[in-house]
Amino acid sequence: MSSLALTMVLVAALCHAVWNLAAKRVQADGYAFVWLYDLGSVVLWAPLAIITLVLSGVGLSPALLLATLVSGVLHIAYQLTLQTGYARADLGVVYPVARGVGPVLSMGVAILVLGERPGWIAAVGALVVVGGIVVVATGRSAAGGHGMRAGVAWGAATGLAIAAYTLWDSYSVTTLGLPPVAYFVISCLWQVVLMTPQLLRRHRPSVRPVLAQHWRDIVLFAVLSPLAYVLVLSAMQTAPVSLVAPARESSIVVGSLLAWWLFKEPDLLRRMLGAGIVLTGIVLIAV
Repeated sequence: MSSLALTMVLVAALCHAVWNLAAKRVQADGYAFVWLYDLGSVVLWAPLAIITLVLSGVGLSPALLLATLVSGVLHIAYQLTLQTGYARADLGVVYPVARGVGPVLSMGVAILVLGERPGWIAAVGALVVVGGIVVVATGRSAAGGHGMRAGVAWGAATGLAIAAYTLWDSYSVTTLGLPPVAYFVISCLWQVVLMTPQLLRRHRPSVRPVLAQHWRDIVLFAVLSPLAYVLVLSAMQTAPVSLVAPARESSIVVGSLLAWWLFKEPDLLRRMLGAGIVLTGIVLIAV
């Protein structure tokens, strides 16, 4: 992996950890929150998406519209599963489990199905990253044994969704050559469109209260989540997904430590150990 690609992935990881903290703070209607930040992402990033579409010459092709529709469906599953997990368990459990299961599945499919060969040192680094995630995820939970089980279950379900959208989006921006910014924004637009009927039927009364109480979190999410993922998509255009997927999970270092600091979640020493192991894996991937 080139130094530029690694830098993009690590900056994306930092942005990712910060917006997950914002998501954890929201204990209100998770569906309304997801719909609001998807809408905010579209509004904030649409001008740049239009510019990239014009410059790329791709236009609103059938391939772009269909690929972003599939991505939108996968991201809805991911976002709602993640938000439910945060409502029922510690961020320090859900986050590392989700971010660990995702790259394990992504890397396995990339090697077995896509034929990628990242090299043995990088492969060892990816396994070390996953090992560090396991160390962080097997500590104590503030909600006790039940909270730990719930966190592992929802984290694993989220990780499955992560693997699905990671592989699909990698195919879309590499094999299909779709521009990352426009791809992500149109995907967010599909998410808003697909979620609106259910929002109007069951969650409409929650929209105004969630917006009034959490508008800062929504803006933070709408800025950092697209930025993080556009950086990852851009990195995938020059580096194999089998390396990008585990490297981006360095976000669990920041996320887990901030969860201990801001939410008073337990097991700091275990999380520090896991963070050190993850960083070691990142160094191996860089080499």
